[in-house]
Amino acid sequence: MKYLLLIFTIGVLPAAAQQKRPVIYYPQPGSWEHRSAAAVGLDSALLQDAIVYAQAHESKESRDLKKAHYQSAFGREPFGYPVGPLKERGPATGLIIKGGYIVAEWGEPGRVDQTFSVAKSFLSSVAGLAFDAGLITSVEDKVYSYMAPIIPYEPNRLAADRSDALSHKDVIELFDTEHNRTIAWDHLLRQTSDWEGTLWGKPDWADRPAPQSDEWLTRKRNAPGTSYKYNDTRVNVLALALLNLWRQPLPVVLKDKIMDPIGASRTWRWTGYENSWVIIDGQLMQSVSGGSHWGGGLFINAYDQARFGYLTLRNGKWKDKQIISEGWLKMAHTPTSVQPTYGFMNFYLNTDRKLYPSAPAAAFAHIGAGSNIVYVDPENDLIIVARWIEGNAMNGMIERVLKAMVLSEY
Repeated sequence: MKYLLLIFTIGVLPAAAQQKRPVIYYPQPGSWEHRSAAAVGLDSALLQDAIVYAQAHESKESRDLKKAHYQSAFGREPFGYPVGPLKERGPATGLIIKGGYIVAEWGEPGRVDQTFSVAKSFLSSVAGLAFDAGLITSVEDKVYSYMAPIIPYEPNRLAADRSDALSHKDVIELFDTEHNRTIAWDHLLRQTSDWEGTLWGKPDWADRPAPQSDEWLTRKRNAPGTSYKYNDTRVNVLALALLNLWRQPLPVVLKDKIMDPIGASRTWRWTGYENSWVIIDGQLMQSVSGGSHWGGGLFINAYDQARFGYLTLRNGKWKDKQIISEGWLKMAHTPTSVQPTYGFMNFYLNTDRKLYPSAPAAAFAHIGAGSNIVYVDPENDLIIVARWIEGNAMNGMIERVLKAMVLSEY
């Protein structure tokens, strides 16, 4: 009889344990449940200190982003003029999300503003969708082998003098040099391609150019994968290559496969430049920007940023649907050998705890100028969206939020 009782007891324990597993909350479209700090084990006074700190460290740059551009190093670069839209931004803004619930917000989180290079994380995720769909067989494949000829849309040229008709290139071939043909998808995603050329009127060397101007046109070409450089021309190369691969605008892909499934609003927009139009399958399509270095990029509110951050916190899963594969996100979180704090764009890693010393090593962030930061902390089941905060103040913000968790075993 004792043996039978033992067998019965062992049989029911797993089921009982399974019932105790917390149900993960996912916000519905158009709403996001708020909970008090105390309800999720946070000290409300300490949490308020974090918010006051973030507001006190608002970016000192002009809220007029066009003026801010021309007053920055970007505006003084060769070919530094904007070719995409820029708009005035709002005040310091943010959200703190614990266990999936909003516990604090400040500023204007519903305001649609540019998010600069956070857009790169959306771009690399669209590449992930292509990988998951089998459109990219391996990230080690050379990109040129996937490319069809790209036909630019140039109505102004067609209406003007055609004296350059013999020498003008009618087709964009992104990978037609000996060096560029050695570039793999992985190199573009990690910003280690050293792609050479000009796209949308922006030469690769003109983005964050070397101090010595005599090296701009004669620079050494590094073998792909051996040198890291943050370069928006090359990011735009990835965007155009993915447009050519998908054969439909990337905002449409993003909306259908990520933003709608996670319940994002209908207010975000992803734009390119005034001259980044191509013709694919007889249709005009705009190639988007992976940031707002020269204007354009992703216009989005803080709630939608947080939904994307929450998707990456949950390892690509939303409710019962795996939207981005775990395999892709594992690669996105794998450090670049020549830049150990960077995975796929723009997954900034904290593995050595140099990015955010106050945060766990497993934390990561999607970061753009402004600063626009989506901090993702799986260890603490935490998301922080901080917009228009001084970049060097983010660690202090994280430190204060984590300090507010001293009461929590949530």
